[in-house]
Amino acid sequence: MTDDAEDREPRTGSDPDPGRDAANRREDVRRAAAAVADGELVVYPTETVYGLGGDALDPDAVERVFDLKGRDRSNPLSLGVASVDDALRYARPTEFAVAFARAFLPGPVTVVVERGDAVPDALTAGSDRVGIRVPDQPVARALLRETGPLTATSANVSGTGSVTRLDDLDDRIREGVGAVIDDGETPGTESTVVDPEAGTIHRRGAMAGATEAWLADPPV
Repeated sequence: MTDDAEDREPRTGSDPDPGRDAANRREDVRRAAAAVADGELVVYPTETVYGLGGDALDPDAVERVFDLKGRDRSNPLSLGVASVDDALRYARPTEFAVAFARAFLPGPVTVVVERGDAVPDALTAGSDRVGIRVPDQPVARALLRETGPLTATSANVSGTGSVTRLDDLDDRIREGVGAVIDDGETPGTESTVVDPEAGTIHRRGAMAGATEAWLADPPV
């Protein structure tokens, strides 16, 4: 059979159209971005677990995230952005912290740095520091390019397990958001949370050993 003849073979259910899937995903991203612009929350995939996103610069949207999760207001949320360069618009990291961030982001690491003026107290629980997250996940970053900074927190009710499959999404979360982006099952290991300026790992997760090694012998 020639290549041309093969191209004319009809597709079957076991051979999904990747182009159609990509188009559907782009439409999902557009719908989610529109929901965020309207002040709603969204569920989106990352390279760790599914996240719950609202406009991270809007205190009202941030409060809705806390309410929906049932999360204590003293437990800050992270700031999700599409790139390290984007993070520099909303934070004031030292050169050392920027070097650390460029070494590990995009990736499953949350980098704690000094926040900028645009970041609301509601996000950081009044702290002058904020966790920066740049997901190494194309759908998440496409969404963040459309929306600007989103809250980066797991899409679960506080006290319950993180969500790696949308079948496991709590009805409370599903009914409380304006859009859900399905990109299949996520790996499940949560991000490592690091304050490079203090040399502190607040939570060990994905790439914890690599971040520890970098801090022990920084190449800068």
